[in-house]
Amino acid sequence: MRECRYCGETFDDEGAHDDHLKAEHADELGPIDRRRLSVDDDEGRVSLRMVALGVVVLLAGVVVVYATLMGSEGASRPIEPTDVGAVHYHGTINVTIGNQSVDFSQQRFQYESTNVDAFHFEGGDGSEWHVHARSVTLQWAMATIGLEVTDETVTADGETYGDDPDETAIVEVNGSPVEPSTYILQEGDHIRIVAR
Repeated sequence: MRECRYCGETFDDEGAHDDHLKAEHADELGPIDRRRLSVDDDEGRVSLRMVALGVVVLLAGVVVVYATLMGSEGASRPIEPTDVGAVHYHGTINVTIGNQSVDFSQQRFQYESTNVDAFHFEGGDGSEWHVHARSVTLQWAMATIGLEVTDETVTADGETYGDDPDETAIVEVNGSPVEPSTYILQEGDHIRIVAR
């Protein structure tokens, strides 16, 4: 014999007792009885488990979108010099813009004027560059002296060379074309840039 704790009525079996609870006392049932008797499911309510699952799926989607966007942004982010003062490399350079060689011995290119530690010219010498950091790319180094270089173009004083079929843009290190955004300058490298 089962007795209803809400109204005191008695029942011969469990099934009859459960049916009575659903029919007569659905609004009075505690959370355990509601779940055991599936009262919430019969009323079409959304279960807490379903809400939690929806939140997890939504958060996973946000994480995937964020990672995708940050990953693609990260891929285009330029390489920056690190560990300034950790190395001391030297190399040579020849840059021709239009039909004129750039004279890096001019004061505007010297360390005293640029105050760039990672890449510079010093002592009035314009033929030898100095690198004092790790991960100094050719592109980054040239940007410090006012040249924007890619594997196809050279931009100096607002003029871009190599974007027209009648123009030439050569960016080489040690006689070979390089990708300036990823090429890391090394001891003894010879940089050659021609734009006309």
